[in-house]
Amino acid sequence: MNIGEIYVQLTELVQAPFDPAEFPFRLLEFYNAPKATLTKLRTGAQNKGEQAGDVLWSRKLFFRPAPQGQTAATLDALKEAKATKTHKPRFLLATDGTEVAAYDVKADDPLHIDYAKLNDRFDFFLPLAGIEKYEAVAESPADIKAAGRLAKLHDEIERCNPDWLAPDKRHALNQFLTRVLFCMFAQSTGSFSANLFVKTVSEFGGIDGENLQSLLKKVFDVMNVPEDCRQGLPVHICAFPYVNGGLFADSAEVPAFNRRAKRMLVEAAQLDWKEINPDIFGSMIQAVVDTDMRGDLGMHYTSVPNIMKVLQPLFLMSLEEEFERARGHREERSLLRKLLTRISKLRVFDPACGSGNFLIIAYRELRKLEMRVFQRLDEISGGTTTWREQSGVRLSNFYGIELADFAAETAKLSLWIAEYQMNQKFKTLFGEAPQSFPLKEGGHIVCGNALRRDWLDVCPPPTKTVQKEKVFDLSRIEKAHAMETVPDDEVETYIVGNPQFEGAREQSKAQKSDMRFCMDRYDGVNSLDYVCCWLEKAAQYATKNRSAIGYVATSSICQGQSVPLFWKAFLSHNIEIHFAYRPFLWRNNAKQNAAVTCVIVGLREPLKAPKYIFDDASRKQVSNISPYLTDNEDVFIEKRMTPIDGRAELVSGNQSIDGGYLILTGAERTKLISSSPEAERFLRPLYGANDFVQGTPRSCIWVRDTEEQDACKIPALAERFQNVKEYRENGGEVARSLTQIPYRFRYVHEARESMLLVPRHTTERRDYIPIGLLDSTAIVTDGIQVIYDAEVYWFSVLSSRMHMCWIKAVAGRIKTDPRYSNTLVYNNFPLPTFSAEGKTCLEDHAWSIISARDAHPGKTLDWLYDPKTMPGNLVDAHKALDEALEKIYIGRPFKNDTERLEHLFKLYREMTAGRHREAVDA
Repeated sequence: MNIGEIYVQLTELVQAPFDPAEFPFRLLEFYNAPKATLTKLRTGAQNKGEQAGDVLWSRKLFFRPAPQGQTAATLDALKEAKATKTHKPRFLLATDGTEVAAYDVKADDPLHIDYAKLNDRFDFFLPLAGIEKYEAVAESPADIKAAGRLAKLHDEIERCNPDWLAPDKRHALNQFLTRVLFCMFAQSTGSFSANLFVKTVSEFGGIDGENLQSLLKKVFDVMNVPEDCRQGLPVHICAFPYVNGGLFADSAEVPAFNRRAKRMLVEAAQLDWKEINPDIFGSMIQAVVDTDMRGDLGMHYTSVPNIMKVLQPLFLMSLEEEFERARGHREERSLLRKLLTRISKLRVFDPACGSGNFLIIAYRELRKLEMRVFQRLDEISGGTTTWREQSGVRLSNFYGIELADFAAETAKLSLWIAEYQMNQKFKTLFGEAPQSFPLKEGGHIVCGNALRRDWLDVCPPPTKTVQKEKVFDLSRIEKAHAMETVPDDEVETYIVGNPQFEGAREQSKAQKSDMRFCMDRYDGVNSLDYVCCWLEKAAQYATKNRSAIGYVATSSICQGQSVPLFWKAFLSHNIEIHFAYRPFLWRNNAKQNAAVTCVIVGLREPLKAPKYIFDDASRKQVSNISPYLTDNEDVFIEKRMTPIDGRAELVSGNQSIDGGYLILTGAERTKLISSSPEAERFLRPLYGANDFVQGTPRSCIWVRDTEEQDACKIPALAERFQNVKEYRENGGEVARSLTQIPYRFRYVHEARESMLLVPRHTTERRDYIPIGLLDSTAIVTDGIQVIYDAEVYWFSVLSSRMHMCWIKAVAGRIKTDPRYSNTLVYNNFPLPTFSAEGKTCLEDHAWSIISARDAHPGKTLDWLYDPKTMPGNLVDAHKALDEALEKIYIGRPFKNDTERLEHLFKLYREMTAGRHREAVDA
């Protein structure tokens, strides 16, 4: 069930006779309660209610049928009920079939409504489906209702026309739905005469919809015919205006209808469509026709605040500043008219436009600014300006490419809707607005794979027509009026969007092919994210048609190996980063509210204009933005086989290649010692990555070469060695090379006294990476990296926030989680020179952290370092360490992670340049 369908199902429920015994289960079913849970609630196995008729699902819903006229009193009783305090339901609900009284405990939000209107407040119970009401879907009930109605119409049309399920009919169905949507919107806004569309469909479509196919074909055709060319057509057809604009230019097919499909069309047309939000609605309608998206209907759109993070620094901020500079200037009128000219010549191009969100918001923001300029001109001229009647912001200045056919069609329609709505705001402010019809040229939206198209064909370089030359020689008078087309340097083109990003491991074969097609000049293309294609295409376009770029992208392109692999070559396009949003969680409204870590990058040709880094709510002007999105010179952290200085090496743990015969679980260890006590001296505790963070080591058989004969005399061990040998004999080249040493791992690293453990993988949620300190009896697998016999102060260095910042910036990734590498992270980690006193100080902090951990016996490192459960004393111990270490770095604690990272990159440049720094005491 999706949220559009919830509205439809609730409508049907409240229109049916009220059944108090069935009502709560139907309600929970609509909001995606599991079938197994509903069964247990019905049978009472999971129902915690107090009296007959109660349905109480712990932490979810407490329903009680109310006596007639007693819904409010029943709700009050539920609030005071013991079961409410015990089972903490999110919602309390009472109804008598006439009225509904409900209460959202978490939001402290009551609801009192007629039972028959419960469907209008479908959003109230959305948290039952995992969608919190503060999210954007709850702010747009008009869009949800409309999408729900359209979904039912779409499905019924497919049932009536099974041949329209074929791929070659998909465009026809998409175009038909787009035209129907336009008619319904035009009717609601008054662009058509009152109820024209629904009246025509109802009166002339036939009782069972049998005439609708031919009727709608005539209606759509006539809207592409000027009104003075309609001789001989029926009056009810001629009632539709000439629309133009390309929407009805093609003579498209219309599907057949039955009685049910006609009723659904009429019901959809009876909604008030003028209140829909085109930026949200377009994505919702896209979900209607894409059954794979149905479960998240209304979820797949980029929110306005996130779109503005791109548009504001890309060009809106500059326009606003120009407007403010003009105000009060002695040449204000002239400056404002120049600003209007600039606005009119601004083009926006989204090569992955979806249903047009970025284009719609850009259009709307430009129209709003233009109206403010008109208002200011009115103020300074006493309201005598008459030339403002036509907006200079034309839909023809908005360009897009979209792979999905219906999304492309919807983007065009949504732009027209946005234009109408802005014209109405214009009318409110100035008393008049451009006529709705005929439509002017719409947005240039094309359907296709943007990565395979030449963008210059879609959004060509701007030109203007000028007089070729001025002549005063009468013998050449015929050339005096000659015209020529030349580049228009006053036009600004901005490439925007939120193109698809897909990690190297998640890319489909088609996406891999796109990567090779777009990025053949890049080394390591198979390790890059799919979004890099869009950046490369945009840069290629910008070199041929001067443009600035603003893209949302996955944060991985500014982290780890992607930086040297991608940015080193990319910046050779003579391009620079001129604004950036550092990594932030990008959430949508999906049921699980999953989030991905994103960045926003703005790109342009190198200029001496300001550059800005945005971090949370702050904005910092900087001299340069590096590919890591820091205020540093461009730097590329590449793999280094040895440490940047003389520090101890970090190496991988031991690889076994043994088929599991040299590794024992707890039960296997017990059994082996029980049967062969003499084998115990060959057993050592073994830590893999999971064993380490969970605190549950296994055991391994550890036999040195000098001990082989003694070990082989123990039958239980000899049997295992034989199994290892057979496993290796049947393995690959490396395994076969180890057949003569079946009693040992491939690698046999061990400590003399102690070892520091660094997990190869960690979650990005952690503030610190959990470092281990073990004695020499332990053996570690290659899932962990190790510094053998390290000085203890290294425990503090690696446990610090400085180190974690470096990890998050330069480590590779498995999905969104950092993957620790000795060659990329550890060997390049910039450090100050530590004095003896500094090392002693850090060693003390290491033991403080270990003591803080030990104060929680039985708790795993996974639990101790989970931000949700990390104990206060351990947090304090780490903060004390951070303060001490950071004083060694710069003499004081850093202000934030951004400052930490910027200093690390600066220090890295110094260290790689061979500069030396004096020791600084703690």
